[in-house]
Amino acid sequence: MSKLKLDLHDIFNDGRRLDRALEDVIEEAVRKRIRTVEIIPGKGSGQLKKRVLRFLQEPHVKSRYHRIEKDSKNFGRLFVHFRH
Repeated sequence: MSKLKLDLHDIFNDGRRLDRALEDVIEEAVRKRIRTVEIIPGKGSGQLKKRVLRFLQEPHVKSRYHRIEKDSKNFGRLFVHFRH
């Protein structure tokens, strides 16, 4: 497996579940040496995407991945790339 996918549509309004899901997918990517995680916050107002980006900038999270890519063709999708 070279990519994980996390769709946040079902949990967008539950802050604790959202943080846990993001933490879990990052942990799984590191543990399984996955190269890319696709996160789908959806388009909406952009607030969920901003929250995801803030989470990814936290020092304990940022140290675990290589870079973030915003999908130029789909505003509601992010890719987190890992260097293993």
